[in-house]
Amino acid sequence: MTRNSSKVRKAEILREYGPFDGVSKVGGVTYDGHLVWAATGARLIGFDPENGKQARALDLAADAGTAFDGKFLYQIAAERINKIDPASGTVLSSIPAPGKGGDSGLAWAEGSLWVGQYRDRKIHQVNPETGAVLRTIESNRFVTGVTWVDGELWHGTWEGDQSEIRHVDPQSGAVLELLEMPPGVFVSGLESDGGGLFFAGGENSGKVRAVRRPRGE
Repeated sequence: MTRNSSKVRKAEILREYGPFDGVSKVGGVTYDGHLVWAATGARLIGFDPENGKQARALDLAADAGTAFDGKFLYQIAAERINKIDPASGTVLSSIPAPGKGGDSGLAWAEGSLWVGQYRDRKIHQVNPETGAVLRTIESNRFVTGVTWVDGELWHGTWEGDQSEIRHVDPQSGAVLELLEMPPGVFVSGLESDGGGLFFAGGENSGKVRAVRRPRGE
């Protein structure tokens, strides 16, 4: 399926969070059911999506994608993916990232980590214990954030001055739906709240944006 034959619509941004104190860049984003976590380089911050206030900060390398498995956080740090205790910020274990430093988005689904590779235009399903790549989905755009919701795979793209949130077929990579971000608004990390919202990292804006997720439309 080509971009022209997919369902294309304008992204509906419902809310912006930040910029936060001392934060100039947001990469990965995840949601633990209470707090939205945002990777900001040298810290992983957690904020309340109801009031937008920062509630937590973990001092650890947080370069790109972030994920949550229901108990632990996972964070891309250079060429590694660290498993983190969110209560203490302790790194419990570490596996190699498939892109060896060229990794972007990170998501948890079906017992696996899903890792975006930015310039390679790929999403890898990865064994969270060993780092072994189980399968690879090809994209035709630079891949940023990655998220799963209700069995649907969505990912962010950012190439040139254009950024999108795409719903893709997890087998073929074909684009099923496409949300176009406004000019100059870019998606780095991406996470679903499990319902009608995506949380999208805003890279150099230092912001996280809540974007409406189309459902059954």
